[in-house]
Amino acid sequence: MKYTNNTIRINFLFVICIVLLFCVFFGKLYYVTFNDVVEGTNLQELADSRATATKILKAERGNILDREGNLLAQNVNSYTVIAYLSPSRTSDERYPKHVVDKDLTATKLSEILLPINEKMTKEYIYGLLEFDGYQVELGPGGRNITELTKQKIEELNLPGIDFIKTSKRYYQNGDFASYIIGYAKKYDGSEEMIGELGIEGFCNRYLKGTDGSITYQKDAYGYQMANTVSYETPAKDGLDVYLTLDKQVQIFLDNSVEEFVKYNPDWVSITIADAKTGAIIGSSSSPSFNPNKLNIVNYNNPFTSYTYEPGSTMKIFSFMSAMEEGAYKGDELYQSGTVPVKDYVIKDWNKVGWGKITYDVGFTYSSNVAAVKLAQKIGRNKLSDYYSRLGFGEQTGIELANEYNGKIDIEYETELASASYGHGITVTPVQMIQALTSVTNDGTTLKPYIIDKIIDPNTGKVVYEGKRTEKNKVYSTATVNKITELMDMTVNGNDSAATGKVYETPSVRLIGKTGTANYIGENGKYVVGSYNVIRSFAGVFPKDNPEYIIYVVVKDFHGTSKNMGAIVKDLVESVAKYKNLDERVSDKDESKIVKVDNYLNTSLSSATTKINNKGMSPIVIGNGNTVVKQMPERNTKISSSSKIFLLTNGNEYIYPDVTGWSSSELITFCNLVGIKYELNGYGYVVSTNIVPGAIINKEDVITANLENIQPSSLIKPKVDEQNDKDKKTS
Repeated sequence: MKYTNNTIRINFLFVICIVLLFCVFFGKLYYVTFNDVVEGTNLQELADSRATATKILKAERGNILDREGNLLAQNVNSYTVIAYLSPSRTSDERYPKHVVDKDLTATKLSEILLPINEKMTKEYIYGLLEFDGYQVELGPGGRNITELTKQKIEELNLPGIDFIKTSKRYYQNGDFASYIIGYAKKYDGSEEMIGELGIEGFCNRYLKGTDGSITYQKDAYGYQMANTVSYETPAKDGLDVYLTLDKQVQIFLDNSVEEFVKYNPDWVSITIADAKTGAIIGSSSSPSFNPNKLNIVNYNNPFTSYTYEPGSTMKIFSFMSAMEEGAYKGDELYQSGTVPVKDYVIKDWNKVGWGKITYDVGFTYSSNVAAVKLAQKIGRNKLSDYYSRLGFGEQTGIELANEYNGKIDIEYETELASASYGHGITVTPVQMIQALTSVTNDGTTLKPYIIDKIIDPNTGKVVYEGKRTEKNKVYSTATVNKITELMDMTVNGNDSAATGKVYETPSVRLIGKTGTANYIGENGKYVVGSYNVIRSFAGVFPKDNPEYIIYVVVKDFHGTSKNMGAIVKDLVESVAKYKNLDERVSDKDESKIVKVDNYLNTSLSSATTKINNKGMSPIVIGNGNTVVKQMPERNTKISSSSKIFLLTNGNEYIYPDVTGWSSSELITFCNLVGIKYELNGYGYVVSTNIVPGAIINKEDVITANLENIQPSSLIKPKVDEQNDKDKKTS
């Protein structure tokens, strides 16, 4: 066969085209192979995004607990109810996956959600289901529901109803040491939970944990492909923080704050600390807030962030400073009433004084003139130095956010004079606690602390442990002994003019000092008014072997010194009884101390049997057969003479005979039942307006009259016990 020139030419062109196409192909292949970005697209990322997926593994936020391990804050699952409305979601009509019967769905959901939120009526829910869209969220009542509510809705088997799971921070006891605990929440557009205020804020870096991730090969539907390799970085859960708080003492404090609130103060703060270590056992204040509701009116913690002029409680330290400098002679006489300082005349609080009295008496009478004369003897440099070494004017370093410094600025003679009795300077309650540790630790101040320990729940390892920390040796043993004597005379002496007599209690030897100070208003001037003062009490108990420091401060208290003394005495007596320090109890046998078990969700008969085996009888509230709440809570150590309250699941409550009960026990009962109370007097219940055995109405108000007498003398023998005695006699 012969090829013409045209044929050869065409074949040649064809071969050239084939060669060129191969060149282009291999050129493109080479370019793609050695270049990540082609025509603006990252091929590696595109391949990875289509073949693999990365999922974040969320770390659990750590728990906050009290010293006995009772949960105070934890993460819990919550759910949002959603309804799928589009019929396109259903592929088989036998198994619908969207809302089919809107009327029935609205009716059934309302039965569950209406008690949660009054807005969730049948009509309202039906309106949500009429939404023209793929799905709808059933808020507000369907948001943040509990696991139990979710289960109730699931049991309805309503087509098209589903849930979105999330986690939230839950505080078991609501308004309980809320400024100490703080709160944590998720902010808009973020899944990260951030701690604010208190321990939640201060320890956020320990509590939050570290998120992990898992990267895996996915199929066309986004699921992990079987038998493929995945790469996982495990999440590391947050650490658990144990506080030094004693839950039962905190309850006593909360009850006392509620008593103060009845006198309409602007604010109040009460704190009890371990006298030997500086650990904060309890701290309560008003105003407060519920971290579950975040009904906050002030973001400053009164314990650490309120500064004020402390008044005459500072005489504890100005007198001690004079003693330490050898400028104090307790039996030396001075003229009370007034003392000139530059162009001013400083007066005693009663304006006229008490004539010539000794400096010892001057302390118990809270004489401003005595404090000024002593301060003048040692001078402003020395007094400033003592105040600084006690820790005033600087942060204590307690493990709480936003601690304030206060101000100690003594430059002029008038400032020296006023600082001696607690005016012209500012302090915080936590600074007062720190300074008072010098009285209970042979003149050495201790750093206050609120964290008992921090534990890694993944390993059980203790990563931090709070402990007694000595700061400054400020005063000698002789000085401490003398101020202890004066504080004792102020509260327990025979002189009725002593300012602390209203705090005397037969329960335990409480010693202390009172304080009253003015404060500056918005106009920059001191506020004038009968109740426009800051009252305080600084105390220690028991006197001979101090266990606890108590500091109470209240602004604009619309009551008398006697009213304030009664509240504080009730608090001290409750703590003394709880801690087996009551001096009226002759038997201090440690075997009489019992540890409360957990009775929650157990049968009443079982709980009663266990308590009886401890030699105690419970106070049963309600006609139910299961215990739903108890007080004190588990692991609490109490005296065998204390009461254990068991609230049952019954709906009918009967009034017990409360004769001989302490005010704290009566308050605990009223809080458990949910009724109001009014207390008249101080001590133990002698009578009430309610007849024992009557059915409790939630609208009732118990009015109880109390007297400071031995409770055993108030308790009448039971009829059957009396009959037994009569039989034995006959």
